[in-house]
Amino acid sequence: MDMPTELQHQAMGYDRAATMFSPDGHLLQVEYAEKTVRLGSASIGIKCKDGVVIISDKRIRDKLLETDSMTKIFEIDNHIMASSSGMLADARVLIDQAQVLAQQNRVTYASPIEPISVIRMIADRKQFFTQYGGARPYGISIMLAGVNKGKSHLYTSDVTGNFFNFKANAIGENDEKIKEMLRNEYKEGINVEEGIKFGLKIFKEILGKSFDINRFEVAFIKSSEEKFERLYGDELKKFVK
Repeated sequence: MDMPTELQHQAMGYDRAATMFSPDGHLLQVEYAEKTVRLGSASIGIKCKDGVVIISDKRIRDKLLETDSMTKIFEIDNHIMASSSGMLADARVLIDQAQVLAQQNRVTYASPIEPISVIRMIADRKQFFTQYGGARPYGISIMLAGVNKGKSHLYTSDVTGNFFNFKANAIGENDEKIKEMLRNEYKEGINVEEGIKFGLKIFKEILGKSFDINRFEVAFIKSSEEKFERLYGDELKKFVK
């Protein structure tokens, strides 16, 4: 009986270092990190005509936890926010670096940083840890959303260090199911309030009986104000039918 290819590669040690390619061109440590991302709780990002919104499932399972201490959406600057899926400790390190970069830009140039500059820095850091030995890849996917000069931006960076601009996207658990629903139902020209309703509607369909509004966190930035705002708990009930 032939051994499966993945087991052959493990037996031959191709998964012992993030820098070692397998014979069929895979970085196995990177692929393992991608599996970690899919085990993380989901986030949906939606670009709207008047801003951008992120809806995140905090997936709180311990009744002893204070729900407002669990944060899945981070403020990078007044006009930029980010969410992640995977190992949140890994995400926190990159978010801290992104916040510093944003503040350095304000001090140096007296202007807000462009969202693409932040996601490029994050993606570069991720790529670095797939190319050099001595450290494992970051086990996270980061979704970054922001507003600059009246225009909305939504980027997603994967484990490898690639990043792309999206109209709407999802990361984490059930991401393929959510993306399929976004492809079928997303309409350009919706506003932020409609985007929140749309994202929560998708989560309600995906989670079914497990849906609980208290496990979600929503943040948005409107183009006219360029100000980060967060909603959770009872504040979200008006967006759910």
